[in-house]
Amino acid sequence: MDTVKEASISEAPLFGLFGSKAAYQVLMYLENYGQGYAAEIARTFGMSLSQVQNQLRKFEELGLFVSRKEGTARVYYFNRNPIADTLREFLRSVLDRLPDATIQKFYRERKRPRRYDKR
Repeated sequence: MDTVKEASISEAPLFGLFGSKAAYQVLMYLENYGQGYAAEIARTFGMSLSQVQNQLRKFEELGLFVSRKEGTARVYYFNRNPIADTLREFLRSVLDRLPDATIQKFYRERKRPRRYDKR
C-alpha cells in the first residue's frame, strides 16, 4: 500500500512558538533521534555549544528532559510525563511533514557506527 506524504510545512512559525530557533531544533533533534548530547546537537545545526547547553538545561529544569552521564558526555532524553508525551506527538507530526531536503540535512539516521576503539 502506498502512503502519501502530507503537504510540507514551513518551520519558521515554529521558531516563534518555541521561543527560538535553537529551542525548536533541540526539541526536534531529541524527538528524531531519541537522545542526544550538546556537542552532537550543536554540530548538526551549526549552533554554538553554549546555545544548545542553555536550551538543554532549560528543558531539563522544566521537566521535559532528563539526563545522565555516559562517559564524559551528558546525554539528554525526553522525560516520560503527560506534557512531554503530548509535545512529542506534536513534534513527530511536524517531522512527518518536513520537506525531504530538511530531513536529509538534519534528521537522517547516522550511516556508520562509532569506531570500536574511539573514546
